[in-house]
Amino acid sequence: MERRHFIAASAVGAVGALAGCTGVAQEDDSQNPVDSARGAAPEDPAERSIEVSANGEVETEPDEASMHVGLEATGDSADEVETELAERAEDLRAAFEELGIPDDDVESGRYDVRPERNGTGYQGSHSFQLTIDDVDRVGAVVDGVTAAGADDVGRINFDLSDERRAELRDEALAHALENADEEATSIATDRDVSITGTKSVSTRNVDVEPVRAETEMAADDDVAEDDAGPSTEIDAGPVTVHASVDVVYGFEASG
Repeated sequence: MERRHFIAASAVGAVGALAGCTGVAQEDDSQNPVDSARGAAPEDPAERSIEVSANGEVETEPDEASMHVGLEATGDSADEVETELAERAEDLRAAFEELGIPDDDVESGRYDVRPERNGTGYQGSHSFQLTIDDVDRVGAVVDGVTAAGADDVGRINFDLSDERRAELRDEALAHALENADEEATSIATDRDVSITGTKSVSTRNVDVEPVRAETEMAADDDVAEDDAGPSTEIDAGPVTVHASVDVVYGFEASG
């Protein structure tokens, strides 16, 4: 089901100018005005540089999802709330196991028991963060934890595993560098100079943009009693990896 394509991002940000490319016009009135505007390249090769900023992007299908699952409880005493949260947490953990989510992919989050604002009792909450390595099963997980008593299920983000992030990071950087090369070549051609090589390269941003899922619960009347599929539908788009680079090129006069 993988869907991946490159986005040809044009170079953005400031495109560096040629150092010393604005010369002083000669007194000869017959000189070509275009040649006068271009001027001569600086004599010191160290001063001859073209600076370019460029972006690259790669889109791909997510291969990992994260989900927030929460419990809530109220009672006359703190002990009563703590007991209820503990018992229901055990039910949730049993559901995680039945759903095939390993313990390493279950992170216990905030646990809080406090007096209610009106002072008549206590309230508490316990949250979990799940990592799901099969994005096609997210809907089934939503239904499973809801059936197990979860009060809050949400914050579903589709993302990339560490291995996939590293792979696509390299691809996005390579694409950004290709865009920088094209931009520098265009500038050099316009200024009638030749690129001699790369002086320096730096990255400004390499980011992964996850996708927040839209969750829709199907109405009971729309779900057949013998339907074994999940009643929760998850709509997730592609994940985007962005990379930005700054490149300085050396150049020399053509000919």
